[in-house]
Amino acid sequence: MVHFVGAGCGAKDLITVRGARLLKEADCVLYAGSLVNPALLDGCKPGCRIFNTAKMTLEEVVSEMARAEAQGLSCVRLHTGDPSLYGAVREQMDALERLKIPYDVTPGVSSFCGAAAALHAEYTLPGVSQTVILTRVPGRTAVPEGESLSSLAAHGCSMVLFLSAGLAEDAQRELLNGGLSPETPAAVVCRATFPDEQIVRCTVGTLAEAVADAGIRRTALLLIGEFLNGGGERSKLYDPSFSTGFREGTP
Repeated sequence: MVHFVGAGCGAKDLITVRGARLLKEADCVLYAGSLVNPALLDGCKPGCRIFNTAKMTLEEVVSEMARAEAQGLSCVRLHTGDPSLYGAVREQMDALERLKIPYDVTPGVSSFCGAAAALHAEYTLPGVSQTVILTRVPGRTAVPEGESLSSLAAHGCSMVLFLSAGLAEDAQRELLNGGLSPETPAAVVCRATFPDEQIVRCTVGTLAEAVADAGIRRTALLLIGEFLNGGGERSKLYDPSFSTGFREGTP
């Protein structure tokens, strides 16, 4: 069995209880060495085969999974954050299905959640934004037609840009082309929840300059939107006059 496990967004203790158990029991671990906190590997049992997939191709990764399966070993594929976001897991799952190797997925804490925690922010503030767009600036991996950053920015939603710190100038240009004001709040969170976490607050109009001044090139998220200023309307759920299935509202 192959277990895809979300390692969490950085801090060693942000992996789920299930993920930590699977990691502790694993006979073979393939981890995304460019991003996963290596301290997580401290809990692996003696004799566990450990592979840094930053140095491997898809075919080499799948080959090690298949070898572990043929030997009756438990294999963990340890991905940063949550595997479903920019994890390149679907191609691995497809390969395992072709080989008839069973697998399951344990979700993890995504970096966009870790970044919000670092900023003490809520993406979905009543009266401010009720939608979060997770996207990226096109680089070596293209963005499908219709998902340009400028067209998404036109919605005025809360936005989180993955894999875009090194393309901050492109991001700033497209956000402004999408109609956002240069004064729209922005933030950069580098290595969210790691001990050396770095936070830079700025605006859309100063985004590229702020990223450059901080010397940030990778392992960072760009957060955009009015939610960063807080405020918003009071939640109806906890309003004394609002009735729910658990309590009766008062006039």
